[in-house]
Amino acid sequence: MDNNWEKYGREIRSIVDNAIHTQNFQQLNKNITDSVNGAVNDIQNGIRAAGQAVTEATGWQKQMRTRMGTWKEMGEEKASKAQVRIVDQKNQLARQELFQKNRSVSIGGWFLAACGYTFSGVTGIAAMVLFIIAFFMGSVPVGIKIALGILIPLFACSGFMAWKGSSMLSALKRYRSYISGLQGRTYCNIKELSDQSGKSPKFVLKDLRKMIARGWFRQGHLDQDNTCLIVSHDTYREYQAIQKSRKEQERLELRQQEEQKRLELRQQMEQKQMQAQGEIGQVIEEGNAYLRKIRECNDAIPEVEISQKITRIETLVQRIFERVKENPDSLEDIHKLMEYYLPTTVKLLEAYRQLDGQPIQGGNIKSSKREIEKTLDTLNVAFEKLLDSLFEDVAWDVSTDISVLHTMLAQEGLTEGDFH
Repeated sequence: MDNNWEKYGREIRSIVDNAIHTQNFQQLNKNITDSVNGAVNDIQNGIRAAGQAVTEATGWQKQMRTRMGTWKEMGEEKASKAQVRIVDQKNQLARQELFQKNRSVSIGGWFLAACGYTFSGVTGIAAMVLFIIAFFMGSVPVGIKIALGILIPLFACSGFMAWKGSSMLSALKRYRSYISGLQGRTYCNIKELSDQSGKSPKFVLKDLRKMIARGWFRQGHLDQDNTCLIVSHDTYREYQAIQKSRKEQERLELRQQEEQKRLELRQQMEQKQMQAQGEIGQVIEEGNAYLRKIRECNDAIPEVEISQKITRIETLVQRIFERVKENPDSLEDIHKLMEYYLPTTVKLLEAYRQLDGQPIQGGNIKSSKREIEKTLDTLNVAFEKLLDSLFEDVAWDVSTDISVLHTMLAQEGLTEGDFH
């Protein structure tokens, strides 16, 4: 197309140059128009030719795409079929690796069963005929005795062969039914195999154990609970991994439960301690109120002897409260002290104070005062015992430590008697 444009360009320049040279411009427009029209026609013809070529090329491409698609589909179909064949071959190979064919067992079972039933039938009939002959003869000749001595053991052996062969064939039939029950899987619940075979789960379990021991299931395993048959090492390893993960999860959950219990127990102890601290504070506050009343009574009573007794009570009660602070567990041991002993003590001291303040000390007043003084002695003894009981656990621990110490010293030969 570029060459055509150059050609028509030269013609137009030649026409123009000729018109200028001859000074004849009459044919100039016509000649240029004819030249341009020819160029346009050539261009249109070229475009149509190019379009036809493009159309042909496009059709060829579509045809090639269709053919390539067909070839691709044919190739994918062949590849799919080849893949299926490979998978089938792999499955067959895996099946061969998982299960024993047991051809020898089948042949041996049929042989033993056929021979056993044949020989048992022949020897049984022969022995029966000899028994009938001996019955009609009235006596058993020596020859018949010898024949029966041979036939009876042969009958027993052939019967055993028949039973053994039938047992082998029956076991082989059950084995194949177990394989069929797997339905292509590498594991199966024994209950499912039991339902399919019509045998009890206990019988199937015992049967599977024998078959695994004989190598019929080449990669056979039973799960830990003896509830599932696994016929692949890979599947069994997966099962072990799952069991291990499950046990780890159970241990983790158990540990979390223990931690939760310890946390709850700690919280309960803290709550009890807080509650005990609150109760102790309340008890000590009440006790201090009683002590203040006792001290007021003591200050109001001038007699030295009774004042000493009251001071002793005050000291003992104060030490009891100090011990309760040190050991909150002993709070329960002073309930009677708070509920009865201290209120009664304060009541008696106030009565003594009132009696002692009377200007005339009659017989009843003196007698009452003496009774109160004796009661104060009794209260001092009681408070001393109560304080001593609060140190019982300490005394027990000290006694235990001393006993253990003496025992250890004696074992080491360090006691005084060991040096004599």
